[in-house]
Amino acid sequence: MSHLKDILDKARRVIVRKGTAPQDAEDIVHDAYLRVREFERREQVKSEEALIVTTAKNLAHNLRRKTLNSPVMIAGDHVPVAVDDRPAVDDVMLAQERLRQLADGLGQLSERSRRILLSRRIDGKSFKEIAAEENMTVAAVEKQVARATLELLKWVGQ
Repeated sequence: MSHLKDILDKARRVIVRKGTAPQDAEDIVHDAYLRVREFERREQVKSEEALIVTTAKNLAHNLRRKTLNSPVMIAGDHVPVAVDDRPAVDDVMLAQERLRQLADGLGQLSERSRRILLSRRIDGKSFKEIAAEENMTVAAVEKQVARATLELLKWVGQ
């Protein structure tokens, strides 16, 4: 029995050293032992120690992989907590209000200012590309974007 206890202790140390939480190690080693016993009923085993340690390592690895892909995380006191990565309702409402204000502000700009600003901010075009499309100088496009941005900031700030 002492020999079995030594094997189980070794398996426990190995999986804890590889990152398994100590409170989980006992259950994993116990499960590994039961699986090896079941396997020994059907097959010839050369090294019970190697099989128990390897089984425990595989079970610990599976648990870590399952935990990483789980929508539940374990809090500091080992209590499962559901992880919700959706934004808070008030953050969504605030973002929607800002978007509405921005849309209203864009509506207040002249057609040309709106077109130039959206080409720069949304389409990611360079000042040079916009200047060529609008038949303007690069400096005039830069000023137009700056003015339109300031107007929008004033509008949203109200």
